[in-house]
Amino acid sequence: MKEVYVVLHRHIRYAGTKAFFGTKMAEGSSVQSHGFKMLSLVEKLDDFKGGLNNDAYIDVILQSLPPSYDPFIINYNINEFEKSIHELINMLVQYETTT
Repeated sequence: MKEVYVVLHRHIRYAGTKAFFGTKMAEGSSVQSHGFKMLSLVEKLDDFKGGLNNDAYIDVILQSLPPSYDPFIINYNINEFEKSIHELINMLVQYETTT
């Protein structure tokens, strides 16, 4: 029975990481919706101990954004912000409303 659980756990973790790394925001779509989707995937990964550290999560989320967010990403990296995922999403929503 334990082997079945391990295989199932591994498959669920794999599916979660595949979804997280493969999610890309379409140009013109809502960054808030995208942020919530990414946050949901982060929480699922953390539940299965398949998670990354905060900086790695932030990097993947920033990489999932369309080219129109490049100025935001450059500014974020230059200023070396240390933000939580929630804070990053709030910053992205503010950026979206000003562009």
